[in-house]
Amino acid sequence: MTKKEKVQFVIDKLEELYPEVPIPLDHSDPYTLLIAVLLSAQCTDARVNKITPLLFQVASTPYEMAKLTQEEIAAIIRPCGLTPMKSNGIKQLSHILIDKYNGEVPADFEALESLPAVGHKTASVVMSQAFDIPAFPVDTHIHRLMNRWGLSNGKSVIQTEKDAKRLFPKELWNKLHLQIIYYAREYSPARGWDINKDVISQKIGRKSLLK
Repeated sequence: MTKKEKVQFVIDKLEELYPEVPIPLDHSDPYTLLIAVLLSAQCTDARVNKITPLLFQVASTPYEMAKLTQEEIAAIIRPCGLTPMKSNGIKQLSHILIDKYNGEVPADFEALESLPAVGHKTASVVMSQAFDIPAFPVDTHIHRLMNRWGLSNGKSVIQTEKDAKRLFPKELWNKLHLQIIYYAREYSPARGWDINKDVISQKIGRKSLLK
């Protein structure tokens, strides 16, 4: 198969398996999504979804969050790990949103990435899932599968994102990145991987993996 044919096979198979893709992190608006994505760093979505209702019950807007001490935020989010960095980031970015953006989350990559504890991937998720602006957030699942499928060399998430954006049509990015994540979790995990269940890797996977 040519690379173009491989890409089309991936698109078609993912659309067949996941015609609908709910956003994995529970949220009600761009701000609560931003906080949920920030909390998901090195933490599972399932755990974040258990913690955010407790946090948002206390504070679901930048104005409410800014009134909490960092210690109060930390006490709630501790199960998500990286507590000092995340609690400080949440408090500081809430103040910045109030001071610079009238309490609104900016729909702008540069502005988002300038916020404390917000990296490129977090900004990409918010742009894609909150504002429907084309982005291709690369998490560990997408990084792993793009390499398994021979569509990227796996050297860095930056390279994987470049390759994904080059290979897949822009109008599909927002849905496709979620479809790949769902597929990775169900059929192509990092641990306990069974190639016999992984239909996409069977068809287009790197030859070195299929031996």
